[in-house]
Amino acid sequence: MPEQPEWRFQRILKPIVDLPVEHTVLVGRVLTSKGDEVIEHGFVEIANGKIVAVGAIDELGHREGGVVETGGTILPGLFNNHAHLGWDGIHDLANQSIHDTPEITAYKCASNMLVSLRSGVTTVRDLGMNTSNLFAKQAVEQGVFPGPRLIVCGQAIIQTGGHTFWCCREASGPEEMRRAVREQVRAGADLIKIMGSHDRVEMTDDELAAVIDETHRNGLPITAHATFDEVINRVVRFGVDVVEHGGSMSDETIQLLLDRQVPIVTTFAPLLMQAVPELARQYGLPEWKIAERVKAVERGDRWDGLVRAAKAGVTIAFGTDAGSPVVGHGVIVPEMKHMVKLGVVPDAYGAIRSATSVSAVLNKLDDKLGTLEAGKLADVIVVDGNPLADLGALEKVKMTYVGGKRMV
Repeated sequence: MPEQPEWRFQRILKPIVDLPVEHTVLVGRVLTSKGDEVIEHGFVEIANGKIVAVGAIDELGHREGGVVETGGTILPGLFNNHAHLGWDGIHDLANQSIHDTPEITAYKCASNMLVSLRSGVTTVRDLGMNTSNLFAKQAVEQGVFPGPRLIVCGQAIIQTGGHTFWCCREASGPEEMRRAVREQVRAGADLIKIMGSHDRVEMTDDELAAVIDETHRNGLPITAHATFDEVINRVVRFGVDVVEHGGSMSDETIQLLLDRQVPIVTTFAPLLMQAVPELARQYGLPEWKIAERVKAVERGDRWDGLVRAAKAGVTIAFGTDAGSPVVGHGVIVPEMKHMVKLGVVPDAYGAIRSATSVSAVLNKLDDKLGTLEAGKLADVIVVDGNPLADLGALEKVKMTYVGGKRMV
């Protein structure tokens, strides 16, 4: 296991934000995310930061904790596996990355963490915007600011002048790639992210091999931005653990994903949201880009590879690319609905599992999170309505618990 980051050696006498751990019995419809399990009239008991019991209402009996009739649906807290807390979902990414001061970026992270919690997201996998995610994680874990659980990459690592160079750690040559990995590990990264491509393949073979090897030598997983067949095939052959976005894929590449058991975190939201002209114009997107987005959504062939991969059995996990223009950190439902529409998940429950139990496996946290089961951490949300009948119910979050602490 890597050495702990410097901030973990600080002595914290008392958190600034110290929310109580509740002992509560939530009553309502229960979606456990264990397969298709639904308990129409059920309960979830939370105590000491964990789930202590889940069952049908007639099994409830006498409980010490206060019983809360939710009038809604209880389900595991959601993961967003591809987000950027330091971007606001409104303005141009490069301008924010270059011109926002660290102080204003910190405020954006804080605001976006609150938005995430209010949207039922209890775990955010932040894939980089300068070094902001490292400090956001410190703030949450030291009780400086209330937020979701954070899984962070530090700075994404790229070739010099590569994709989004204005907010990443640039490196040239295999030894510099190794140094870049070690810097993120020293700073407290939970995973490493690389940019495998923009419009064309990036990094030499030696650089790619070095960055992946150094990540695995340090015991961390590595994920790659990869958006077309050549680069997806390449990064998987070299050994990445996860593919971000995905795109066109040959049958050979799909089989490689299956053989290596590499999942894809799909991110449809930027294209979907930017293809709504009346919405996109509010965010200052140029007309040519809106027209391009509309055409891409109407054609739909852009996603053929992802659909074929999902139907072949490649694991699809939930992510939105939150922070991109027109994609705020509360944009959850459009992504899920499109997943169902395309068929990369079988139905509404499949979309929910992609953000709960599937995501927990992706992050190797399935022994602690992702399903409503006794013994797991009490990351639990309550929504008004039935998301199996209408995923739009997920836009009506009534309660959000993280580790038994009521955050919303």
